[in-house]
Amino acid sequence: MKKQRTYSKYALETTTLLGEQIKLGRKQRKWSEQNLAERAGISRATLQKIENGEMNCAIGLYFEVATLVGVYLFEHDNFPLSRQIEQTKDKVALLPKRIKSKTRVVHDDF
Repeated sequence: MKKQRTYSKYALETTTLLGEQIKLGRKQRKWSEQNLAERAGISRATLQKIENGEMNCAIGLYFEVATLVGVYLFEHDNFPLSRQIEQTKDKVALLPKRIKSKTRVVHDDF
């Protein structure tokens, strides 16, 4: 029997919100579930899982369906994703290439 994976409340609420926004966007465009599923190249059942905020759907599917209905996750006004990616890469470049755990010194001279 497969063990049930647990998720944080924040992660569950995030996928629920995104699913509801996708459903809203679909209905505002007057698209059926089947129509949007075909546009995204997924089954209607998978779309229903996405709209219900289920955690076992690939994140890429969430993003693709969200884009199709006009839900943009990271763009703010005139700040495009390409600019945000560039800034984030610049910040990452300033950090060390490798992260090592600090070794704990043991004081064993009693």
